Amino acid sequence: MAAAGGIAGGGSGSRTGSRGATNPWVVAIVVAVAAFMEVLDTTIANVALRYISGGLAISSDEASWVVTTYLVSNAIALIASSFIAQRFGRKRFYLICLAVFTLSSILCGMAWDLPSLLIFRMIQGFAGGGMVPVSQSILTDSFPPEKRGQAFAVFGVAVVVAPVIGPTLGGYLSDNFSWHWCFLINGPVGVLAFFLVYMLVQDPPSAEEERQRMRREGIRFDIVGFALVALFLGSLELVLDRGQTEDWFDSSFIVITAVICCAAFLFSIPWLMKAKNPVVDVRLLATRQFGSCFIVMLAIGAILIATTQFVPQVLQENYGYTATWAGLALSPGGLVTMVMMFVTGRLVTKVQPKYLIAAGAATIAYSMWFMTNLNPNLNFAFFVESRFYLGIGLPLIFIPITAASYDGLKPEQTDQASALINAARNTGGSIGVCIATNVLAHREQWHQNMLVEHTVPSDPAYQQTLKSAQSYFAQHGSILADAQSQAVGWISQQIEAQASFLAYIDVFHVLALISAGVIPLALILRNVNLKTSSGGMH
Repeated sequence: MAAAGGIAGGGSGSRTGSRGATNPWVVAIVVAVAAFMEVLDTTIANVALRYISGGLAISSDEASWVVTTYLVSNAIALIASSFIAQRFGRKRFYLICLAVFTLSSILCGMAWDLPSLLIFRMIQGFAGGGMVPVSQSILTDSFPPEKRGQAFAVFGVAVVVAPVIGPTLGGYLSDNFSWHWCFLINGPVGVLAFFLVYMLVQDPPSAEEERQRMRREGIRFDIVGFALVALFLGSLELVLDRGQTEDWFDSSFIVITAVICCAAFLFSIPWLMKAKNPVVDVRLLATRQFGSCFIVMLAIGAILIATTQFVPQVLQENYGYTATWAGLALSPGGLVTMVMMFVTGRLVTKVQPKYLIAAGAATIAYSMWFMTNLNPNLNFAFFVESRFYLGIGLPLIFIPITAASYDGLKPEQTDQASALINAARNTGGSIGVCIATNVLAHREQWHQNMLVEHTVPSDPAYQQTLKSAQSYFAQHGSILADAQSQAVGWISQQIEAQASFLAYIDVFHVLALISAGVIPLALILRNVNLKTSSGGMH
C-alpha cells in the first residue's frame, strides 16, 4: 500500500525551495486530497471483494487478486519515482501520475471481467506509487522549516486516515450502490485535483537546477538495480499476500516466487553497493538512525493495515455487522487521528522524536492488548474505544519518525530516504496482514482441536449442555430426534465460534508484541536538533 510513510518528507526537502505567491496551505490541502485518494485505494476494495466476486462471477480467491495487483505495482513504482521526478520535472511527473491514476480508476469501475480489472488495477497502482513521495517534496518546498511540522500534519491526516476511511466508504458504496463506485468515485476527485495542481503548484528553481545538473553529468537511471529491486519487492508482495491462500510451500507457485525473491535480493545487494547512482541507497539501512526508523515504519505499517483489515472482518464474521457498520466502527478512531495529527505537529517542535515514538508505540500496544478482551457479548462502543487508543498512538509515530529518519542525512540522500520509508510502510502492511492471516488460520485450528478434545459424551458439562439445547429445540416445535441432532449441531457451531474468537485474540496478542518491540528501537535513536528539523526536514 503507498503511504503513510509518506509523512516522512520528500527528497527535495533539503533543497532551497522557491515559495511563490500561492498560499502554501492551499497547496497542502490540494496535495493532501490527491494523496488521500491514492492511499484510500489500498483498503477501499477490501470490503468490496465479495461484491466483486458476485458481480464478475468469480471465486473469492480470484477476487483477492484485485488487492494483490495494486500492492505489487505500487511497491515497484515507489522505487523509481524519485529519480523520474528529478529527471523530468516534479510537477510534470505528478500530473502524469494523477491523470493516469484517475483514468485507470474509472476503467476499474467499468471493468467487464477479471483480467481487465486486474490490468487497470495494476496501472492504477503504478501511477499511485509516484504520487505520495512527490507530494512530500511539494509540501517541503512550499513551507518554511518552522511550519513544516504543521504542514505534514495536514498531509498525515490524508495518508493515515485514508486506510481507516477506506473500509467504511467501500462498505457503504458496496452495500447501497455497487462495487463499481469504489473506483468511479476517484473520477471527479482526480479531475479536480489535476486542475488545482496544474494551476497552483510550480517546480522551485532548485528542482530545475538539479534537473540540469543531472543532464550535464549524464546521470542515468539504474535500470539493472531497479529491475532487481522491483523483482524482489514484487515477488515478496506476492508471497506475503498469496501465501496463505496458496497453502504456502505446498504450492509450486509460491516456491518459484520465493526463489525468485531470494535470488533478486542476493543479486541486488552487491549491485547496489557498487553502482555509481543506485536506485536504492542500501547503505542507509545499515545506519543505526535510519535503519531503526525503517524497522519502526515496517512494524507500524503492519499494525495499521492488519487492524484495518481484521477488525471489520471480525465484526462481519462474528458479530453479523454489515460492511458499512463494520467500517463505521473504525471511523471515530480516524477522527481522533486527525486531531492528534495537529497536536503532534506542535509537539514535534518541543519534544525529542524518540520519546514521542516510544509513547505512540506504547499506546498502540495498549490498544492491541485492549482488543484481546474479545468475547461474543461486546457492543459497538468496545470497538470504537479500541480505535480511540490506536488513533492517539499512530500520529505520535508517523510525524516524529520524519525528524528522526532524516536526521544526519546528506541533501542528496533525502530522495532515497523518502522512497525507502514509503516502501517500508507499504511492505510492512503486507507483512502485517500475512502474519495476522497465518496466526488466525493456525490458531483457529489449534483452538478448535483443543475444544473438541474436551467435548466428549462422558463429560458432565457436555451432557448438561446437550440436554439443555435439546430441551430448547423440543420446546420450539422439533421432534425428539431432530432436537437432538439440532443440539449437537448447535454445540458444534459454538465450538467453531469460540475457536474463532480465541484465534483473533491471539492475533491481537501478536500485534501487541510487535508494537511493544518498537519501544526499545525508538529509544536508541539519537536526539535531533528541534530547531532545524521541524516536521522532519532540514
